[in-house]
Parts: sequence; C-alpha cells; structure tokens
Amino acid sequence: MTIGQWSDSIPGNGTFFVGIDIAPGRYLCTEAKGGWWVRYPGPGGGEPVASWPLPEGGIEIEIAATDVAFETHTGSDWKRVGGIAKHTDDEAPEPRPVADPALRAELDAVAARGVLPGWLVPTSMLMLGLIGSTMLGAFWLLALGMLAVMFTFGTRSLAPDIRRIRELERNRDRYHTLDDFDAEGRAMLARAQAALDAVRDSRVNREGLLDAADNAVMLPRQEWEIAQVLVRQSKLRADHAQMSASATFPEVEAALRPLREKLDLSVQSVARRVEALERYAERARAADEALAAHRRLEEIAAKAHEYDELVADTVRDDLAIPAIDRLTEQSEALITTLRERLTQAAEAADQLPPAS
Repeated sequence: MTIGQWSDSIPGNGTFFVGIDIAPGRYLCTEAKGGWWVRYPGPGGGEPVASWPLPEGGIEIEIAATDVAFETHTGSDWKRVGGIAKHTDDEAPEPRPVADPALRAELDAVAARGVLPGWLVPTSMLMLGLIGSTMLGAFWLLALGMLAVMFTFGTRSLAPDIRRIRELERNRDRYHTLDDFDAEGRAMLARAQAALDAVRDSRVNREGLLDAADNAVMLPRQEWEIAQVLVRQSKLRADHAQMSASATFPEVEAALRPLREKLDLSVQSVARRVEALERYAERARAADEALAAHRRLEEIAAKAHEYDELVADTVRDDLAIPAIDRLTEQSEALITTLRERLTQAAEAADQLPPAS
C-alpha cells in the first residue's frame, strides 16, 4: 500500500501494518456481512482480537497506535471516521512512519514458509477420526471433522500473519514511527517526504519521462536513509540536552561543546540532502508545467486543420500560411522548453547522494 499522506481508507482484503501501511484510528466498513477481521496488539498487548462472521450493516473498529497489524476480509473498504487529525494548509504536514524498503518483502517471505498444504491437516485428522470412531462412535468423527476445518482455516489464514508480526517485532530497528523523532526530526522528515511525493506523483514521472524505474528504487531508499539519520540525531539531541542541563562545571561544558558541533555538522549534512531532493521536486514540477503546455498545444494543433479550411474558404491562401507557421514555431519552442526542463530534472536527480 503506497501512502503519501496517510490514506483515509483501508482495502477490504489484506494485512496492513499500523504505522507503516495504515494509520491508527476508528474505521467504518459498510459492507462487511460474512467477512472477518483480526487486530494484532503490540508486545504486551495480549492475544490477537478477531470478529467472525461479521453481521449485516456497518461495522466500526478502533485500531490503536500500539497495535502491530490489522487483517481484514470484507466486501468493501474501511473508511476512517475518527483518529489522527489531518493538517490544514496553515499547519506543517505530519510526516508518516518510515520502514526499510526491503522489510515488507522479507516479512511476506517469512510468512510463506512452513504453510501446510490445505488438504494435509483435515485429511490426517479425518483418518485419525475414522480410527477413533470405531471406539468412540460417530460423534467423535463429526467433532473431529469440524475441528479439522477450523484448524485448517486458522492455520492457513492466521498463522502467516502471526509469523509476520513476530518477525516485525524482531526487526524493530528497521522501521520508525513518529515517536522515534523529536520535533526537529519530524519537521525535516516532513520536508523530505513532501519532496519525494512531489517527484513520485509528478506527471512526467508517471508517464516515464523521468527514470521512473530508478525513482521507484531510489526514492524509498533515500527516505529510509534520511529517517535513520534523523532518528539518531533526535536521540543524541535529547541526550545532549539532558547532559547540558546537569553541566554545572566549566570543564563539563567544554567537553560537551565539540559533541554539539559534531551533531550540528550532521544536521547540516542531512539538510543539504533534503534540499537536493527539494530541487529535484522543483525541477519535476517545472517539467510538469511544460508538459501540460505541450499537451495543450497538441490539442490545439489537432484542430488546426479546421481553421485552415475555414481560412482557405474565406481568404487568400497567403494569409493562412503565416498563421500556420506561427503555430509550428510555438510548438517547437514548447518542445524545446520541455526537453530543457526534463534535462534539468535529470541533473537534479544526479546531484542526490547515492543511496546505499
């Protein structure tokens, strides 16, 4: 699930990690009859909470910020009806959590291991039931058959997600929620994400006029690397503030000064990296404007023959020629502008520090 700012909806089918794929809050599903959902609380939060089968009518759930994941199988999407407030135009945007781009694929790979074939569990249990029924009667066979179906459903539906969640808890250092950043770190992360989203959502990128394939790999990696540095800076700023508050001797203050200078150098470095992303985003926006003008001119040119016919029917041919020439010159000028701005965008991308 790709998110710019957090989406106000959750697809009806799938497993989504809170703070990575979806935001916490209260959600409503209007067509959930016969479906089911599972909430996976975080460490210390207890066992998964599930509801199945869901009744007819609207269903509301509360996804807590401490939940790890939410699994859903319903006939329609979930719409957020309460929770984290979105920013207004006058407020700074709230950044989203960030995860290692390779993490989700690795979690899915872990979840896929060890899944028993669907026929194996019920077949084995039913064979056991046939043996047991000779001693305990037909009721034993019926009860064991129902148990086999329930066990198969649980094993194939819930076990992979439980493995994902356990693996996610073991890889806590590979994703960061907003609690991992201080105010300065959040502000810098929000700037980086706004620039990344501007490039990713630009028309020239979507239509492949920029290197969309490279951006698909490079932009998430840039976001993750910036987030990692900002988390470390946030922690060191808190440590430095605590040590400074208790620094009552000049010698202690002198020892803290070079540490602060090194922290400031790191802040300046990541700021330059974010500024490079912002330049890339600005070039992409400029290329979008040139592309929009070019497409508009193409629409006009497509209708030019109608005007040519009108001019040919009403005035001498030599009056029509300058108008056609002017239209051709405008088209060539806009094409040249578009090419220049695409080149500038590519140069801005080349100036970004390489993602490891």
